[in-house]
Amino acid sequence: MSLIGLDAILNLPAIQTASQTAARLKMPCYLVGGVLRDALLHRPIKDIDLLVVGNGPDFAGEWAKDLKDQPKVHMFRNFGTAMLETGQLQFEVVGARRESYHSDSRKPVVTDGTLEDDLSRRDFTVNALAYELYPQPGQWIDLFQGIHDLEDGILITPLEPDLTFSDDPLRMMRAIRFAAQLGFEVHPETLAAITRGAERIRIVSMERITEEFNKILLSQRPAKGLGLLYDTGLLALIFPELTRLQGVKIVQGKGHKDNFYHTLQVVENLVLRSEDLWLRWAALLHDIAKPQTQRFEDGVGWTFHGHEELGARMVPNIFRHFKLPLDSTMTKVQNLVRLHLRPIALTKSKVSDSAMRRLLFEVGEDIDDLMELCRADITSKNEAKVKRYLQNFEDLDRRLREVSEADRMRLWQPPLGGAEIMATFGLEPGRQVGLIKNKIRQAILDGAIENDPEQATQLMLRLGQELGLQVQNPPSNIHQV
Repeated sequence: MSLIGLDAILNLPAIQTASQTAARLKMPCYLVGGVLRDALLHRPIKDIDLLVVGNGPDFAGEWAKDLKDQPKVHMFRNFGTAMLETGQLQFEVVGARRESYHSDSRKPVVTDGTLEDDLSRRDFTVNALAYELYPQPGQWIDLFQGIHDLEDGILITPLEPDLTFSDDPLRMMRAIRFAAQLGFEVHPETLAAITRGAERIRIVSMERITEEFNKILLSQRPAKGLGLLYDTGLLALIFPELTRLQGVKIVQGKGHKDNFYHTLQVVENLVLRSEDLWLRWAALLHDIAKPQTQRFEDGVGWTFHGHEELGARMVPNIFRHFKLPLDSTMTKVQNLVRLHLRPIALTKSKVSDSAMRRLLFEVGEDIDDLMELCRADITSKNEAKVKRYLQNFEDLDRRLREVSEADRMRLWQPPLGGAEIMATFGLEPGRQVGLIKNKIRQAILDGAIENDPEQATQLMLRLGQELGLQVQNPPSNIHQV
């Protein structure tokens, strides 16, 4: 469930009940932060933050009792916060806090405070807005000209930026994430503070860094976000492999494209094509091994032979570094990185159906994502060349679909697996089973037999005979050769 506009929020039964609970407890209560920012920008709202001047968890407990569905409240008393879900929306309740700094430390001490104290310790002025629910419903509190900055599309900290970022260094990445999501500019003084304090990102857990990084990748302007991460020095600290793509070398008057900015453009090209996070990760990593494979060859120029295979081998370590899942999503990214040049090669000359089958077999269910990645990989400024390349990919896509439908190759699995082979010949797992299985697969890919269980079984029996194997359990409805 998502809402758009302040009126939609104020009409929620949960918010109306919150106002009543606040009046009963005589506890000032406000909508704060991102919910107001997104309401003013008419962006969808999924999470709602409430601030009370008092004990946040205690208020949340009383509010939940007043709600009709009486949702369960998750208390985080050490942090003065509580969370509950009602009406398919998630609410966070926090008590107003203030910070003070000892003269010998940059670490803040957080204690109970006023509304003004709390708003001053927020990350950016556009998130330091409050809308009063009780005692004066309808009143806006804008102590730092947040609405003005919202209108101007500028991100600036309420207090001196070094102090704001010292409170939580992840806010440096949040500034860049909001710039990418909202299309805003980061105020020059705020940007300078990020550059000065970039090293402090090292104290932030990788899980939190990755969450912000993924939001940048999924934003409407990922290239802007990645570029700001690079310019401020943050990217070199959290993802040094990516920064190594930057730069152009020239030998004998020949240079290569800047692979960093090419990569950013490829990610940006996917914005209108897909919201798949893992496809965007594949775009980010498709050329990641070019620095290691870069060579200059006389008479040829710059080459990057094998960068796709080396890049695929780099994916697991990068996923481990970012604490990303080491499961099928990682395998998908590896597959796309390894195969991202294959469709390009298939567009350059007339190729056989066998080559099409092999690509379909290797990429499996990710064939559509691979083709989208290849389209996004076209970053030439020559419009005629881009148009020609895109048409080539459309032609290739059509041929792949024809072969896929004719040979039932999409989501292809061999019609016979190791279990059937072992059962037929009474074998244990071993070299002979793998040999038969691979030869059946190759015969189908080469077009020697159709993708058909009966034809595959006949070939299995012939191969077994050649290997001197005896049939122990004849397959049903198949005549032994």
